[in-house]
Amino acid sequence: MKLASYATFDRPDTARVGFVISDSELVDAETACRQFAPDFQGPLDMHRLIEAGPDFWEQLRQVHAALDQAGLPRLPMDTVRFLPAVPRPSKLCCLALNNSANTDRIVKGPKHPAVFTKPWSALVGHGEPIRLKPHYGRVHPEPELAIVIGKLARDIDAADAYDHVFGYTIHNDLTSPTMRDEDSFHYRAIHPALEGEGIRYVESHVSYSGRYKGSDTFSPLGPWIVTRDEIPNPHALDISCHVREEQYASDNTANLFHKLPEVLAFVSSYMTLVPGDVVSMGTALASGGKPGRAVQNADLNKIGGPVSVTVAGIGKLSNPVQAG
Repeated sequence: MKLASYATFDRPDTARVGFVISDSELVDAETACRQFAPDFQGPLDMHRLIEAGPDFWEQLRQVHAALDQAGLPRLPMDTVRFLPAVPRPSKLCCLALNNSANTDRIVKGPKHPAVFTKPWSALVGHGEPIRLKPHYGRVHPEPELAIVIGKLARDIDAADAYDHVFGYTIHNDLTSPTMRDEDSFHYRAIHPALEGEGIRYVESHVSYSGRYKGSDTFSPLGPWIVTRDEIPNPHALDISCHVREEQYASDNTANLFHKLPEVLAFVSSYMTLVPGDVVSMGTALASGGKPGRAVQNADLNKIGGPVSVTVAGIGKLSNPVQAG
């Protein structure tokens, strides 16, 4: 199933769920459930749907299978507003430098997945504007496959990781290298002395991702969620990024260095993942279009948009850019 979070223009503050039945139409899931699932208790939004668990998901599949005979109203996608695929996850965990194309560029780094988090306030849905200000400086896209958690995960084994996946969506992990540079420190960190009492200073470099990754609208997420059963192998998906119809990346999720089972086991050993959380697997980096081009060349504050990310088996996430 493909499931979209959306709102109608006459009720913009009410999040709903739609069955995606074509590239241009939705059927409201709550309306369908009320017709085909007598025990259904509304209202229905994406968070409630995911938290309801496997029994309800199976019921939802049966409702979805009956849609062709239902005669229910179909909503043209251009008449609704897409919300982030998961509107308010408790956390959005992102992997840094998780592409095999990075191995030659990393001077020093961990062997395990490196994780940072972004706030839900950075999220926007498909078709919603990315809002940039001049002082953000250079801002570029980062096309990524994202995992939607369906079952609480705490200290899980890698072998059990897929049992905790509800589905997959697309994340555009916008980044401002300008703000990263502004928020970087080269300093002497205080450590305990190697022997006895006292302290010692260790020359260090550190940067904090609050602004340069988590500013408002820096995380387009969508256009919808594809349930886990529809994608047998998330590490065999072509992924691309375009800005103003020009290609800036063309890659495959096979090139992600740390794969889903390892990532969920690692993340869940430090922070509990709850239903509706999102884990973004890292940037597709292989060059697209002109030789030597990379997503870092696409300064959205200069060239504008729209910017789109396409992942095979999921769809196309596209957003206009409002700069200035």
